[in-house]
Amino acid sequence: MKNGSKFVIVGGGLVAGYAARQFVELDLKPGDLTILSADSAIPYERPSLSKGFLAGRESEAAIEINPAGFYAEHGITLRLDTRVTAVDPKQQRLTLQPGSEFQYESLILATGSRARRFDSPNPNVMYLRSLADAKALHERAAGVKRATVIGGGFIGMEVASVLAGQSIEVTMAMRESRVWEHFFTPELSRLFEDYYTARGVHLMKNASATQLREQSDAAELAVAGVGAEPVLDFLEGSGIAIDKGDKGVTVNENLETNIPGIFAAGDIANYPDLLFNKRRRVEHWDNAVEQGRHIARELMGKRAPFRHVPYFFSDVFDLSYEFWGDTEGADRTELRGDPSIKSVSVWWYRQSAVIGAFVMNRPEDERNSAPKLIESRQAA
Repeated sequence: MKNGSKFVIVGGGLVAGYAARQFVELDLKPGDLTILSADSAIPYERPSLSKGFLAGRESEAAIEINPAGFYAEHGITLRLDTRVTAVDPKQQRLTLQPGSEFQYESLILATGSRARRFDSPNPNVMYLRSLADAKALHERAAGVKRATVIGGGFIGMEVASVLAGQSIEVTMAMRESRVWEHFFTPELSRLFEDYYTARGVHLMKNASATQLREQSDAAELAVAGVGAEPVLDFLEGSGIAIDKGDKGVTVNENLETNIPGIFAAGDIANYPDLLFNKRRRVEHWDNAVEQGRHIARELMGKRAPFRHVPYFFSDVFDLSYEFWGDTEGADRTELRGDPSIKSVSVWWYRQSAVIGAFVMNRPEDERNSAPKLIESRQAA
């Protein structure tokens, strides 16, 4: 197709990298796939940005999803520094900055999220979302003695552990009364709070917006991990349905939008979770990977509903943990193991069925059983 492609992915992140690999495994024809990425780097593993890459243990090449030569080798066009500004479904046409056009037959929307920022700009505050952000933060951290991490959730915990591991005096400031309050049980919050405190991290809880601002103003380095928002600006006026609640692109059980031939995956997709009978939008690695693979299979003729147990993992200091499921609506929890030796799991139940499981340093059979029990709605 002249100035166009049969399959086009808008976004160069996890969805693009893993979808491309799945397309190739299903015998993609050379020239049939184009990836239009606003990033300046080829698709990379985003979780590493707040872990091994930020700590200096992993190189840029080590976190690439596919080797640099993979795309050209398989006839995939990868256009970096290419921003899509509009979608015209009627003409099956994309507008690229600064005004050129690109045609498609089938489209995958996968623009991901941008870091949520404070209203007032502060040169001391840094954010961590992209490879460029991670590079800048790694370089800046090398020259400071004290740092403030704003946010006691997923990103805040990971960044604080990396900085503290570099002999930086770290304060983790949060609005909540305990670490990751909306997800962790009180026992888990206490376990991680004790672990962080023992490693020199000062916890500032119940902080007001004014206190958080003062902390960032006074710090040599401040890193804000206060959430993210989906990148959807380019869809304005396209007719593609957007959920008004979580601002995600509304898709059906096949991850297809209200317009046939246009799909959405990863952070921006509001999809029907067939296991939990609810709609959700997920900003985690596993969701982007599996949805990218799924849509590639769909477009290569393997139609099926997307059915998947939500999952994420994290590494902080020398601890690694995993979580499956959804804790909403749980009527009881069960703690197993011994928190004092960091071998623990927490199981969430609703009407005797397992709906969520947190597992850290537990027997392998316990870890393996978690997603199976959740999918089958069985008791543990």
